[in-house]
Amino acid sequence: MRKVISIVGPTGTGKSRLAIQLAKMINAEVINGDSVSIYKELNIGSAKTLKNEQENINHHLIDKVSLDENYTIFDFQRDVRYLIEKINTPIIVGGSGLYIKSALYDYKFEQQIHTDLKTINEMIDFIQKNDPKAIIDINNPRRIESAYKQLINGSKRSDKQNKNTPLYDIHLIYLEIDRDLLRTRLEKRLESMLENGFIEETKSLINYELNIIGYRELKSYLLGECSLEDAKKNIITSTMRFAKRQKTWFLNQMTPHIYNALDDNLLIKVYEDVTKFLGEKRT
Repeated sequence: MRKVISIVGPTGTGKSRLAIQLAKMINAEVINGDSVSIYKELNIGSAKTLKNEQENINHHLIDKVSLDENYTIFDFQRDVRYLIEKINTPIIVGGSGLYIKSALYDYKFEQQIHTDLKTINEMIDFIQKNDPKAIIDINNPRRIESAYKQLINGSKRSDKQNKNTPLYDIHLIYLEIDRDLLRTRLEKRLESMLENGFIEETKSLINYELNIIGYRELKSYLLGECSLEDAKKNIITSTMRFAKRQKTWFLNQMTPHIYNALDDNLLIKVYEDVTKFLGEKRT
């Protein structure tokens, strides 16, 4: 079974930096596991690892497509699995839990067929008629739309899927950090992003419907719906809430090895554990 290393955790915990340091030590390549960094136009707000920051380590699935292109979780799953077979030692890095798990576990997706969407009530009626065993939250439009799309692509939500069966031998590294310290780091990083042109980047994308933390709040500011200070507070609040959900998701959905993100010996500990996992000493 192919061995795969993955570094996950909340934004702002140093996942990308650790991945580059570790990749140098074990001759690995990095696969982006963040659903936002896939897009070429989302640079500052995604905090993606730019070319000049990659330190000659091969990075994959960063700037993969434009916002005008259709790129689904199905496409991500396909691309990551191809890369895993191609790369000698892959390290998947990111915080998009469902994306990462869909690639590493036996998730079944159907390639999306574009169709005109119905109203929410019409979609609910369609689901109840064609997949009566499906459990859906009628108060969650996104889940209703997802279940509807799944049905029209020939797959029932109620069908049992082997989503908890790993396809690879996985060493999952979860970086944990105290919430107060995380907030401080996020506030500092946000100020840096604003200084580097985050507002200008958002303004250039204002015609896109981006329901992405940071871009969403700054768009409200640019449209005059709130002050910049309120937008900044909302970004930090949303990011902290998302970080809490990320932790719950990874701990419940996968089986991570938990590390203190601010441990002075983090790299040494991770390297020792990874080399044991790989079964050989890398230099």
